[in-house]
Amino acid sequence: MSVHVAVGVIVDGRSRVLLTRRAGHVHQGGLWEFPGGKVEAGESLAAALDRELREELSITPLRTTSLLEVKHDYSDKSVLLDVHVVWEFAGKPQALEGQPMAWVGASELAAYAFPAANEPIVAAVVKLLT
Repeated sequence: MSVHVAVGVIVDGRSRVLLTRRAGHVHQGGLWEFPGGKVEAGESLAAALDRELREELSITPLRTTSLLEVKHDYSDKSVLLDVHVVWEFAGKPQALEGQPMAWVGASELAAYAFPAANEPIVAAVVKLLT
């Protein structure tokens, strides 16, 4: 099983990134992540990122740039993470799904537990923002 995921590294005016924690009952539950979700069949990456950020956080990305792609095989599924930095957005982030949220400086990311597939993203964000 392979899943294509649109991921947003949301950056605020103080160069902090927004993290959310995965619900306990889902794959990699309880770990922190950069928000996003599955790209649906026939959906563009930009449309998926826009939809997921509206559904999860009530924000609309206005200016994004590609950061990297991560392919990772877990024992039960493979993921392709298509990661974009969200430099500007409309709205105020709200945890619409009840998920914990945190604005975190790049130097603080090491203190958070992420899924293994997110490790290259964390390294890229640290390099980008420090």
